[in-house]
Amino acid sequence: MLTSTTFRKIVLGSAIYDLVVTAPFATPWSFAYAHAQLDAINQALGGTALPAFTPFHVLFACLLGSVVLVWAALRISDPQPRYGRFDGVARLLFTTWMIWALVATGAPLLWLFIVPELAWGVLQWLPLTASTAPSAIRMEPMERSTAP
Repeated sequence: MLTSTTFRKIVLGSAIYDLVVTAPFATPWSFAYAHAQLDAINQALGGTALPAFTPFHVLFACLLGSVVLVWAALRISDPQPRYGRFDGVARLLFTTWMIWALVATGAPLLWLFIVPELAWGVLQWLPLTASTAPSAIRMEPMERSTAP
């Protein structure tokens, strides 16, 4: 069981990891460089060349990169356990789709993403100590406006 302080450090660490790993996916120009590097790594690991991306593919890569950067900034500025729980779900989903792509392509590069994604996901689903668990993950309902 983790204390709230330890859990917040895990949430912060995962956010910093996201910032570093996804920053190259935020713009078409940085993504072009990242794609070339990922292609070289995949081939060095014994895989085949990655397929070329069209502008449509790059658009979705950059949308993903942009959203993850904003999500990382939120967790860096306020590493709440509640955000860690949501991030844990997202990482398990990402891991699922990466494993699907690994099965479909056999690209060894994917292991370099699957392992940390799964690790961060599992860490952010570890239980908190009883003294911090209820208040740390409680989600308050949205306030309703009383204005007509």
